[in-house]
Amino acid sequence: MYNLDLFDSANFAKKVKKDSVSQKDITDLPKIILPGIKAKVCDTTKPIKGKFMPSFFPAIGYTQVSGWLVSATANLSVYTDNPDSTKLSVIKTGGEYSLKHQTITWFITNFWTKNNKIDFIGDCRYYIFPSNTYGLGTNTSLNNADPIDYSYLKIYEEVLRRFGSFYAGGGYDLDYHYNIKALSENTDFQNYNQGAASTTSSGLAAHVKYDTRINMNNSTDANYVSVTYRYNSTLLGSSNDWQYVLLEATKYIPIGKTKSVIAFWTWNEFTFGCKAPYFDLPSNGWDTYGNTGRGYIQSRFRGKDMVYLESEYRFPITKNGLLGGVVFVNCESESQWPSNKFEYLAPGEGLGLRIKMNRQSKVNLCIDYGFGILGSRGFFFNLGEVF
Repeated sequence: MYNLDLFDSANFAKKVKKDSVSQKDITDLPKIILPGIKAKVCDTTKPIKGKFMPSFFPAIGYTQVSGWLVSATANLSVYTDNPDSTKLSVIKTGGEYSLKHQTITWFITNFWTKNNKIDFIGDCRYYIFPSNTYGLGTNTSLNNADPIDYSYLKIYEEVLRRFGSFYAGGGYDLDYHYNIKALSENTDFQNYNQGAASTTSSGLAAHVKYDTRINMNNSTDANYVSVTYRYNSTLLGSSNDWQYVLLEATKYIPIGKTKSVIAFWTWNEFTFGCKAPYFDLPSNGWDTYGNTGRGYIQSRFRGKDMVYLESEYRFPITKNGLLGGVVFVNCESESQWPSNKFEYLAPGEGLGLRIKMNRQSKVNLCIDYGFGILGSRGFFFNLGEVF
């Protein structure tokens, strides 16, 4: 039996690397542009228990799936206890409205208690989402975009407890899609969805993970492995009895003293049992933070199962940490329908800029441009690293 009170805070503290006072973030731009401005010198990189470290990004922009939009994204990070022995807790929230009449709001949380004994995980969202779907499988075309319209309510809540180096627990997951309208005929969506105006996936989840990340906003030397099993039951209001497994892993490898990092990420989803609702099938851009498939529009590929692998090289551009860059490659495959075989690959690649928004929480504004096959390309934005 593990004694959770004997948390190895000494080793944990060694991994919490303190930046020097020379580190800068976006709030230092006036002093950088106008060096004559006097400012009080203090160690603002030192984390403080209970102090929220906010990052906020309002924008007018354009995305492939939403078109022109206005948005606001916030990251609120805080150490709930001693920073030398407790992981950084993070709230990600925001909303956007587009000229395509899309409305999206989200509230994603990951809270750690003292010595990381308990991890509270939440993911709540609301969508009004007129958009396109492109059929099932990886062998689909942008020319076959099928307009659809639906609303979506998502509520995921989990509680995990620490057992040595592992965490285990579970929770409840709800995916409710309603006001579903198909605007084309004889499509994969219509054939699969069979005219359903609403679908519900309601189930209990079991979750086990291994997590050595100290700061999930920006990890540099850590490993993460997660396995989630979910059983959706008609007894809980689900449209069908179906099951779901998610396998996720990340690894971060620092390169010498350069502050560069090579990062790897894999995200794999599998459904089985009775037929899963169409919008609950695995699809790119529908992971927790909407980042799988850079280089492709969200929902470009969808299938009963999905495998995904990505690698990213992160490097500093300025020594003060204000600017950084990345290059990335990824590859995914969604199973064909109805054979459920993996037959095609969809690679992606690109590069990006990182702007330090908060030196304490190490939150970056990520601006990436990705390329896919068959003419797919576009900008991708994130507050906090992509993975």
